[in-house]
Amino acid sequence: MSGHSKWHSIKHKKARVDAQRGRIFTKIIKEITVAARLGGGDPEANPRLRVAIAQAKAANMPAKNIDNAIRKGTGELPGVVYEDVTYEGYGPGGVAVFVEAVTDNKNRTVAEMRHLFSKYGGNLGENGSVAWIFERKGLIRVPREQYTEEDLLEIALECGAEDMQTTDEFYEIYTSFEDFHKVRNAFEEKNIAMESAELTMIPQNTIKIEGKTAEQMLKLLEVLDEHDDVQNVYSNFEMEDAEMERLVSKE
Repeated sequence: MSGHSKWHSIKHKKARVDAQRGRIFTKIIKEITVAARLGGGDPEANPRLRVAIAQAKAANMPAKNIDNAIRKGTGELPGVVYEDVTYEGYGPGGVAVFVEAVTDNKNRTVAEMRHLFSKYGGNLGENGSVAWIFERKGLIRVPREQYTEEDLLEIALECGAEDMQTTDEFYEIYTSFEDFHKVRNAFEEKNIAMESAELTMIPQNTIKIEGKTAEQMLKLLEVLDEHDDVQNVYSNFEMEDAEMERLVSKE
């Protein structure tokens, strides 16, 4: 498993803990608000909103919070106006880093991003500097205890998925950006319980790191992910599983 994928799995576990503390609610509410503002408040006609609502339900967010966030996005309730922004740069060892954020103050957020990149051995770049390295894909996680790998792979390919990988806890099914909603809907129709379903960014090439560089890189990813405005962080690092586990266990 690549370092990027391994980090994604670790971050996913961490998100479930954060949800219990309520921290993840803030990020999901921002995403729902922006999705509703840009595409309207009907999830059936707004795929981005539909995904955000699914994430909210997976985090056990109360229905009233979801409804209020939608109504703030559509202007039915007063609220802060959030905007989508992306930041691109390089971490320790020349690793590419792509950040998706939602902010009500672009000047503040870009200054804070520049500070974090610099503090942890990286540098913020221009728009377009690393985006070309990544490809947007759909990612669906299914708990392993439900199916054998062979059975689920057959179902996934039948539904239009591109690939499937196995982690300690989940099967990770990858789709093209265009087919993501079709595959997810097909899984729902087949009553396949999904742990999560989201759009993600997959690196087309990777950089292997270790030692101090690897430690700095994970710290940069962690502080970026914990920033209130940041929704997602993607990178193209490669790291031995043993090294990853060692560094994560030090925290």
